[in-house]
Amino acid sequence: MKKYLSYIIIGLFAGAVASCSSDDEFTESIYDTNIPVYDENSTTYPFDKWVYENFTEPYNVQIQYKFNFNASDKDFQLSPAEYNRSQLLSHFVRYLFYDVYTACRPSDDTKPENFMKKYGPRLFHFIGSSGYSPSTGTEVLGTASGGVKITLYNVNEMKPYSEDVVYTPADIDLLNDRYFHTMHHEFSHILHQTKSYPVTFGQVTSGTYDASNWQDRDSTTTHRLGYVTHYASSANTEDFVEVLSCIITDTEWRWMNRLISATVNGMCSGDKEQVKEFVKSLNIKNVDDPNAHWNNFAVYTESEYNSETGQYVATKNKVLDIYRNPETVINKDYTAYVPKYRYTLYKQYNSFYSFLDDVEISSEASNVGINALLKKISIATTWYKDKWDFDIYQIRRELARRQADVNNYIHDKSQVVIYDYQ
Repeated sequence: MKKYLSYIIIGLFAGAVASCSSDDEFTESIYDTNIPVYDENSTTYPFDKWVYENFTEPYNVQIQYKFNFNASDKDFQLSPAEYNRSQLLSHFVRYLFYDVYTACRPSDDTKPENFMKKYGPRLFHFIGSSGYSPSTGTEVLGTASGGVKITLYNVNEMKPYSEDVVYTPADIDLLNDRYFHTMHHEFSHILHQTKSYPVTFGQVTSGTYDASNWQDRDSTTTHRLGYVTHYASSANTEDFVEVLSCIITDTEWRWMNRLISATVNGMCSGDKEQVKEFVKSLNIKNVDDPNAHWNNFAVYTESEYNSETGQYVATKNKVLDIYRNPETVINKDYTAYVPKYRYTLYKQYNSFYSFLDDVEISSEASNVGINALLKKISIATTWYKDKWDFDIYQIRRELARRQADVNNYIHDKSQVVIYDYQ
């Protein structure tokens, strides 16, 4: 099965949404907060009351964790989200999503929670199983409808809550992959449809978007073209929000490998300094640590057979590829198996900055993925600051800080209580 992150399959945010319009009159709540929306006689009453108090009242948000057939995608065979996991995911949504944006509002914002109340999604819909499409061979991890509703699948694959549960870095990475990348992606759609981003963003790689066959591109190819993910190469709107979501949620490992792949075949003058500044902005401190996973790689050059010598030699039009020993990597997406019959070893590296020093300077910006990627990052982060007064790197740091402390959070009874059925 081919497995892809398909963030927006239904409801591609056609048109501005009333709840997102900057011209709308702001009200305290879109729900009637005088009438409780939970049933005190229900077996799930304690958690329903918690949802009301922690989402509906402060943020105008509903959590729909009970299976709703009419609200589900009929093209998939789906199962309900498990009660324990739904509660834990709800806590994560509050602590690692809503509270992150609220915490990163400017210091002179007297009511920072109002930002998410006004612009945040209105409904989260939890599904226990995945949304697998036999026709395309893709697995849908999240969908959005009109900037109002976000559906998250695979809730039952989460590590459930228990008295001694420990969320490891691998578990956090899975949370980002399956849930939080999707949420930041969809929220960025809401923001850019409220305040549009510059048309220059879509012009950077205008000739290489592919709405029909983006899923057939591998990560290395898309990075060389100047995209953060293969899904980003489907359309410029998806490209824009993928840049933002990747900056917020992607690990150091993913970003370093992305930069290496995008840079290997050349840089424009000045790109090296921008790459170093971007790495610093991501708060990656151990860039040149030889024990870091990304610093164990070899560069291979495309070769052709020389009949006189009986050996393969580098071609004149040198094309470089990255190779890593699959036994040493932590993410198989970034493992390239080198076809030895057409590639020869160019150089082995265990230092990212030494690698940067060796990269050739090119005058053909259109052929250099890192140049395009840097331009997009600059446009997107500037827009984020100018239009919304958010420092996206502060959001990344705040999310990372909370994720590093997530075990203390979920075991703090004043913060997290997981209820059994009554």
